[in-house]
Amino acid sequence: MNHLKSLDAYFTAKRDEHLNELKDFLRIPSISALSEHKGDMQKAAEWLKDSFQKAGLENLSIDETEGHPVVYGDWLHAEGKPTILFYGHYDVQPVDPLNLWETGPFDPEVRDNKLYARGASDDKGQVFMHIKAVEALMNENGSLPVNVKFIIEGEEEIGSPNLEKYIEEKKEKLAADIIVISDTGMYGPGKPAICYGLRGLAGVQIDVKGAKGDLHSGIYGGGVQNPIHAISEILASFHDQEGTISVEGFYNDVRPLADEEREAYRALDFNEEALKDEIGVNELFGEKGFSYLEQTWTRPTLEVNGVFGGFSGEGIKTVLPSEAGSKITCRLVPDQDPEDIVKKLRAHIEKHKPAGVTVTVTEFDKGKPFITPFDHPAIQAAGKSYEKVYEVPTAFTRMGGSIPIVAAFDEILNLPVVLMGFGLSSENFHAPNEHFHLENFDKGLRVIGDYYYELAEFTKDELRK
Repeated sequence: MNHLKSLDAYFTAKRDEHLNELKDFLRIPSISALSEHKGDMQKAAEWLKDSFQKAGLENLSIDETEGHPVVYGDWLHAEGKPTILFYGHYDVQPVDPLNLWETGPFDPEVRDNKLYARGASDDKGQVFMHIKAVEALMNENGSLPVNVKFIIEGEEEIGSPNLEKYIEEKKEKLAADIIVISDTGMYGPGKPAICYGLRGLAGVQIDVKGAKGDLHSGIYGGGVQNPIHAISEILASFHDQEGTISVEGFYNDVRPLADEEREAYRALDFNEEALKDEIGVNELFGEKGFSYLEQTWTRPTLEVNGVFGGFSGEGIKTVLPSEAGSKITCRLVPDQDPEDIVKKLRAHIEKHKPAGVTVTVTEFDKGKPFITPFDHPAIQAAGKSYEKVYEVPTAFTRMGGSIPIVAAFDEILNLPVVLMGFGLSSENFHAPNEHFHLENFDKGLRVIGDYYYELAEFTKDELRK
């Protein structure tokens, strides 16, 4: 425990300095989805490279891809000790709607011991913590107890379209014994959790085209198909009234939930009433026969993310629009394949396409689901480090979100993946007023530093079993 005391003293002394550095990182509007921010993406990559150098990492590089670059650094002088490959991302989500932010999304501000900014929790804050943990150990000891490799990408928020190719090409460079990712969350305030399963992703856009141009609704209404009516009919066909997905064969490959997992989730004693208060709804809604945790962690979804078409300005415009559309995403669970799900979506849309319009389906993000045994020694070691700092038992959970590249890491590098996150589900990532609880920033730095010591107790063979 002496190293924990040393880490605590170091991070206490450096807290203000570290927060100011993180704020500099958060000021960079590294929005990967918007082409006008390409220069900001490069700026964020260069910021990371400089931060790697300050921490004591070596062999630094900004590796170009067909999209945004990957930043690499390593330290490989712990002879005979395991090698950790840490993955994170420096890109962030768009900030719309801007008017709902209390302070600017790229003007970091601390309020009530929470750091507000886009990327504070997802994922710049958590990436920053791992860099600073390395820096602390290097400053205190001049070395690390294990070997480390860092790859931080700039395209996670758009589905990591170029990272899988990068991993394939750099397999030798990325060789390691385990992969550690901090892009997940805790179970709740003061309740650390290790995530051992992620849902996958399949996203499409549906475009409905009617007449060659907008029409006067008085002259043509009632005699020509309205694309908004048509897209509404398609969207309504995706679910029954109880929330079950109606796409033929959608559930065919869903892996049944084990009784042991159901019992473990019940033991978490999740408070659905508190959730309703937190998110401001009077009733939860989802697939029948499953608890909220089961619905959001272990069951697939089909969600409408946006609908567009027609006139939405002030007042009324008596127009029959020529076009309408929608964006949808499906969260997938173990054994479901995103390519197969997209095929089933296409077949369903074609079957339910109303007369008088043409429908185009465009594929977007895809990612396979992921699950790993939670009794793996690297996962159990992470749980032990959490418990030392938070002084409560660690929960082992799945996560409803997706990190599409995790399955690729598993398949290409064939390494155990440890998902140890420090965010909270209430922190508005992907939404206005994203923030990071600084209690978890402070404790997380100590957890990560301790985890490197815990991993040093294992042989490479023990970690790669």
